[in-house]
Amino acid sequence: MRLENKVALITGASSGVGAAVALDLAKRGVKVVINFANNEHGAKQTLDQVQQAGSVGAIFQADVSNNQECCELVNFVVKEFGRLDVVINNAGTTSFVPHNELDQLSDEIWRSTLNTNLLGPFYISRAATPFLEQQGGGEIVMTSSIAGLTTHGSSIAYCASKAGLNSLTKTLAKTLGSKNIRVNAVCPGLIDGAWSEQGWGEHWQTAKDMTLQASAIHHISTPQDVAASIVHIITGPDNMTGQIISLDSGLTL
Repeated sequence: MRLENKVALITGASSGVGAAVALDLAKRGVKVVINFANNEHGAKQTLDQVQQAGSVGAIFQADVSNNQECCELVNFVVKEFGRLDVVINNAGTTSFVPHNELDQLSDEIWRSTLNTNLLGPFYISRAATPFLEQQGGGEIVMTSSIAGLTTHGSSIAYCASKAGLNSLTKTLAKTLGSKNIRVNAVCPGLIDGAWSEQGWGEHWQTAKDMTLQASAIHHISTPQDVAASIVHIITGPDNMTGQIISLDSGLTL
């Protein structure tokens, strides 16, 4: 896809990967809508970066686990910019629960994790599909995780949600292919950013060291690395769809 003058919706774009994707796309002439759930300050910072890059953007608060708010978000994009070409389902959540602590994995954690990480991308994709189709097709990219491909992740619920997201990617790709809508996912490993650092807490340095040692390429992905992978998917071959792409420096080899 050629990106100039296209419109992209990025969920969870107030920081981290979402903010990095917004800036990367803005530098390529894309108009971006920056979704956030709670971090309005971060969303405004992302918008400032988008505008400094010479593009146009807007922010919109919505909880992607809520179908009505997802519909409102997508409708806002189209009302604001008249079209929708790219959807980045990036918003996610987790709770760090050791896998052997089954009793600590509460119903609340399961619901929160699945609602945001799995139902949210479906709600957004469903609401966006008619508008992508109006443009003759479009791109949907999921920010998944190697947790959906392995048994390693911040919790069993997180692993299950990302495995479900990978399946959703494939089934949507098959379903929407006739509409010329491509659906792919990128699966990062450990990301060197505030979200991971806060989650791992005092164990953060240990997690980084272990990841570096176990990876084929001794590098931990940054939000910018993941953003570059997402943009590469969007600008790559127009017949690539249903792909689950690992970005983990060879950790899962």
